[in-house]
Amino acid sequence: MEKVRLSKRMSELGLCSRREADSYIEKGWVQVDGETVSELGSKVYPHQQITLRNAAQASQQQRVTILLNKPIGYVSGQAEHNYKPASTLLDASTRWAEDTSPLRFHRSQLVGLAPAGRLDIDSTGLLVLTQDGRIAKQLIGEDSKVDKEYLVRVQGKLEGGGLALLNHGLKLDGEYLKPAKVTWQNEDQLRFVLREGKKRQIRRMCELVGLKVTGLKRIRIGKVKLGNLPLGQWRYLGENEQF
Repeated sequence: MEKVRLSKRMSELGLCSRREADSYIEKGWVQVDGETVSELGSKVYPHQQITLRNAAQASQQQRVTILLNKPIGYVSGQAEHNYKPASTLLDASTRWAEDTSPLRFHRSQLVGLAPAGRLDIDSTGLLVLTQDGRIAKQLIGEDSKVDKEYLVRVQGKLEGGGLALLNHGLKLDGEYLKPAKVTWQNEDQLRFVLREGKKRQIRRMCELVGLKVTGLKRIRIGKVKLGNLPLGQWRYLGENEQF
């Protein structure tokens, strides 16, 4: 049985991200089989027990995750082509009045806050921004099993086999897409459920079967729904909510 890097093993176990793991190790906040390990690059066997000290757990509890109903015209991440990032919408005045979280907003919560997944500039709906590496890994890690649901308004005529192809059989960037669940919501709107998120994936999928997307809204990520969250407003992920 081969040893693996401690930081990698911590990430695999969902304790934190690899970057956070290195920080915790340096601070002496990680124990392996009850012994503190503080040397970066340390390796462990997969069966060894890894625990975080109270200081690391307290640090994680202070990290926030924010749910935003992103409007059209904002990019998910860093500013590009003179468009503002979605994070510029986050302040006390845009917090949803019906948010029940006891947390109080302050600017320090924006430090290290990053989108966990993309939502393109022409799309609206649920965008997750988080300081918590565990949540980011859960949503966008290579082995993520969290699905995402979209309502997609389209123009054009879908030929007989088009719906079947949207569900499975299309290729993007030379690779077959993972199976999706695509159904008609009404005469001009499709419902997509995906387990991956290639750049502008839904728009490109629709183009391949002769449809043009005229509106796209993400309404769910895993178990968390957009619900009644107003456009351009945000709320905290609840203590009892899980993706």
